Order: sequence, then C-alpha cells, then structure tokens
Amino acid sequence: MHGVRRARQTQEALEAKRLKDQSKLRDYLALSDDVLARKKQKDWSREALRATTQLLQVNPEFYTIWNYRRHILVNGIFPESTPEQIQDLLKDDLSLTMAALKIHPKVYWIWTHRGWCLNNVPSGPGVDGEGDPRGWEKELWNQELFVVEKLLDADPRNFHAWSYRRVVLASLPVSKPETSELAYTTRKIESNFSNFSAWHQRSKVLSSLWSTGRLDQTKSKEEEFDLVQNAMYTDPRDQSVWIYHRWLIGSEILDREIAVIQSLLEEETHSKWCMESLVHYKRLLLHNHAALVDKSALTRDCIHLLEQLRKVDPGRRARYDEIEITRL
Repeated sequence: MHGVRRARQTQEALEAKRLKDQSKLRDYLALSDDVLARKKQKDWSREALRATTQLLQVNPEFYTIWNYRRHILVNGIFPESTPEQIQDLLKDDLSLTMAALKIHPKVYWIWTHRGWCLNNVPSGPGVDGEGDPRGWEKELWNQELFVVEKLLDADPRNFHAWSYRRVVLASLPVSKPETSELAYTTRKIESNFSNFSAWHQRSKVLSSLWSTGRLDQTKSKEEEFDLVQNAMYTDPRDQSVWIYHRWLIGSEILDREIAVIQSLLEEETHSKWCMESLVHYKRLLLHNHAALVDKSALTRDCIHLLEQLRKVDPGRRARYDEIEITRL
C-alpha cells in the first residue's frame, strides 16, 4: 500500500511462516497423491468425491481432477441416486465452481465443469412443480444467465465469461431474442468503450441477425458507425474500437470512413490507431478497387503515414518497413 511503511517481520515470525507453508505443502501433496491413486484405481466412491472436493478447493486449476470428478459422478454416484438427488449434487457442484470463480474467474476448467453440470440436469418439474419435464433445466439455465451477468458486472472484460455467456444463450431451453443481447452489449460498450469482448459479442449477434434477415443490414450498419465513431472520438487510442471498425466496414463505404478518420487525425495528430487504420483502408482501396482510384496518390499517402508511424511507434518500425516494401 502506498504511503504505508511495511512492518519488518521478526526471524521467529518468518520461521513460523516457513514451517506453516511447509506443512500446507505436505498436506497438499499427500492429498494430491491420494486422489490420483484413487483415479488410477477407478475409485467412484463418495469418499473419492469428497477427496476431489478438498483438492479442488485448494487448487481449482487442476483440470485432471475436474475430469476425474465427472467420472465419479457418472459412474459411481448418479446410478444409485434419484433425479432429485442428482439435482442436489449438481447444485452442490455449481456452488463449488462459483466459490472457485470468485477467486479464479479466468480458469477455463472451472467454466467447463459448470457447463457440464448444467448439461446433465435430469428431467424434473422445476421449482413450482408444474409438471414440465424440462422445469429443472429451465430453472438452472435461467439462473446461470443471471450469474454470468453478475460476473460480467464485476469484470466486464472477462473473455472467459463472455465466451461462456454465448454457451448459456445457445443452451437456454427458451431462447432469448438476439435483439435483447444486442441491447446488452450496447449497455456494456457505452459504460466502457474499451471492452473488446463486448464489441466481439456484438459482431457475433449482428452477423446472425443480418444473415437471417431479422435486422436491416444497411440501416443498422449506419447506426453501428455512429456508435463506433463516437467511441473513436472519445478515445482514439483504444484498440478495441478500431478492430471493430475494421470488421464493420465494407468496400462501398471505405471512402466515407477514410474521410472520418482523416478528420480525427487532424485533431489527434499523433494517434497511432488513426494512422494505422488509414494505411489499412487505403491499401484496401489500392488492392481491391485499383481501377477506380488514383493509385499514385494513395501510395504516396500510405508512404507518408508509414513515415509518421515510425516516429510515433518506433518499436514496430520493422513492421512498417515490411508493409512499405512488400505490400504497397
């Protein structure tokens, strides 16, 4: 902590900590050896399940143990359990993974196990006992979407959570309209333009809506350009915005967007991303629309921009040299 003097530990305190750490390591190694031995013996007992719980609470990144735990449930526990008991077991595992995610929100194996639990929910009537055979499934998947949104509130740029959100949306027994997901990404982006994962999610949703004709591509693209240009002018240094802009742009509007970025460069004269994007889009004109453009003028513009990029971004000078020599 800044401005707070760190207290010096005595030799006795340091030695006590060392002994405590050694003891914890011995306990962990003994537990790990025990669980791996059980796995080798194909022990599917409840004792083995409890042992994996202990080990995963200490080390939730131990993906082999998550896999072993699933084998125990499928081969040993589920066959002797009622649907209600299986439901309770899966809820216990969802609680286990949630506790792990609060400390390790970007560990892939935890997310994988969580999805596995939800994909193995048995048929059941749900919370109101309405007799719907997919009742439990609907209940837990709907709760899961709420959980993911809470995790993204805590860390809006956690790409693991965004990836898992796509799994949840695709798995919901009753699908949500994709327009609602578009609105969700709008909220996330407007709260933080630098959220690359939200921009990426938005591109996925728009691609689906456009391909199925559920959203007018021409009209919605104009709205997207308004959004992205606002983001560009708010923070022209942010990489996320420029990458999304490159995904969004089409050849028919290259000239218009080049003019927009050129105008921004006149205000942000040292903006690396403005210059890089202008080179990128002008090269697209050169390569894809050579018969319609002034090739000499565009080439001169690109060379001048690359000269400026070498000054503002000297660490990538070799890349700019390579673009000028081989790609213009």
